[in-house]
Amino acid sequence: MSRTLLFATDLSEDNRAAFARALRLAYAQGAQLDILHVLDPYLPHRMLHDLERAVNEDISATLTDLREDYALEEPSLMIQTVVGSPHVEIVREAHERHASLIILGMHRKRGQKDLLAGTTLMRVLRSAPCPVVVASYLPTQPWQHIVVPVDFSLTARQTIKEALVRFPEAKLTLLHAWSLPGERELGTQAYYAHWRDYEVTRLREALDSEVESLMRELDSVPDIELVLEPGQPCDVLHDYVKCRSPDLVMLGSRSRPHQPNPLIEMLLSEPHCDLMLCRPW
Repeated sequence: MSRTLLFATDLSEDNRAAFARALRLAYAQGAQLDILHVLDPYLPHRMLHDLERAVNEDISATLTDLREDYALEEPSLMIQTVVGSPHVEIVREAHERHASLIILGMHRKRGQKDLLAGTTLMRVLRSAPCPVVVASYLPTQPWQHIVVPVDFSLTARQTIKEALVRFPEAKLTLLHAWSLPGERELGTQAYYAHWRDYEVTRLREALDSEVESLMRELDSVPDIELVLEPGQPCDVLHDYVKCRSPDLVMLGSRSRPHQPNPLIEMLLSEPHCDLMLCRPW
């Protein structure tokens, strides 16, 4: 795995949490932290030199403040400015640096799901060559409770593996939303309730088997809890995150590039924790 993390900042106050999280992750992983700011290509050329110097000074000052405020160690790092379209340059730099992780701050369209599609954040999520962290909460501590929504897909298996490899000391909750045919019509019948309990038991055993087979591939694993809840995936995840307040939700990016993922849209429009979006392989 590459030892380079890429943090892209727009210099706003909303990016402070992501900046601090990037510092914590890079130091904990012994990684190089590359800090990137993308300048507007339509600015007059004569302004760019002075603006670049001002950006570097602002990033350095913020770095000093964050290290003092949160007692963070400074990893090996590099500050760079480039000119271009933000999402294009972020993705390009991640490719060129073979980054193992991109860290971004939360967007400003909270509560406005219909406005997410055109944001830099969503464009990066669709095209990134590596997992992307969207951080909105200040990192007073490492992520201790991580939730991974799971099913039987290759994407879910890869996301679980990412969680096990990257965060072996965290508590990991695997959350599965289930539903069975005939619930509305037959849910009050005794024989249906018996069949439902039998099917849910089979489902849990199958998921347990999947997790155990994956864990056998690894040297060490964190504390793992498998939770099955009835309902639709968005509703189950929303209720769990709101009630249990995990530090991080990890999702796989299995949707087609230009089709919205309802789980991602929900988590970004009403963020209750940080988010990591992982590649499906």
